[in-house]
Amino acid sequence: MVRIVSSPQCIWEVGATLAEGPVWHAAERVFYFVDIKGRRLHCCNEDGGDRLSWEAPAEIGFALPMAGGDFICGLQGKLARFTTAGKFETVLEIEAAQPGNRCNDGYVDANGRLWFGTMDNGESAPTGSLYRLDARGLQAMDGNIIITNGPCHSPDGKTFYHTDTLARVVYAYDSAADGTLSNKREFVRYAHGVPGHPDGSAVDAEGHVWISLFGGSRIERYAPDGKLAQTIPMPCPNITKVAFGGSDLRTVFVTTARKGMSEEALAAHPLAGGVFTFRVDVPGLPQHQFDRKAA
Repeated sequence: MVRIVSSPQCIWEVGATLAEGPVWHAAERVFYFVDIKGRRLHCCNEDGGDRLSWEAPAEIGFALPMAGGDFICGLQGKLARFTTAGKFETVLEIEAAQPGNRCNDGYVDANGRLWFGTMDNGESAPTGSLYRLDARGLQAMDGNIIITNGPCHSPDGKTFYHTDTLARVVYAYDSAADGTLSNKREFVRYAHGVPGHPDGSAVDAEGHVWISLFGGSRIERYAPDGKLAQTIPMPCPNITKVAFGGSDLRTVFVTTARKGMSEEALAAHPLAGGVFTFRVDVPGLPQHQFDRKAA
């Protein structure tokens, strides 16, 4: 069991409608995250200071560091390059036949490949897909999903995880060295009636998968065999994703959301939509940089 060295503390009461995409940029020693519905990209240092924010031209699902600088971002209908000067430049148009879709969660693997999902912005139609982008181009890896979430790999790169949020299932796949996926299987299924839907995921250095529960007021840590190893309560309901950061990758950053909460619930949970951190004794995995030349 991982030891929680410090309890969760809110480092930024940003009040995001749907904070997501937490990323620790080790070279800059800066934490980045997005507010999808607020169309904002935010950053701060490890303790929540030195804050900066930028407006995005559309709902922004993720912003991930690129090799050589800047960020690759997932927007509605496209991938874009973002510079901290505040400029978004289109890199690739996607899903022209699905105008109701937008990008959701994203991830960069150890080889520099970008993995990301799209989803129906109305959260009702199974029009979302899981994609891989590398030197070979954009490749759909899975589909017929309403809300895609949580792409990540095991430390050895041989197992890939991906979440179908509304189906309440986290899947595992065998992952080959060239990025091919096979042997899709259930890793964790949440029974109906269990509070919360699986949202974003991250993997620590021991190969345990940290799953955030939207509407569940908690984070769950699963062993590689799919057994629940630990539950970490959080002080607000909608937990969207975690990222490991700090100089030792033992600071856990947690994004949360106000989306869907009533006035009464918001009054009871005034820190909802904020960013939280706590310290653990098991490090996470480093954040990799997207390299379009990766194959």
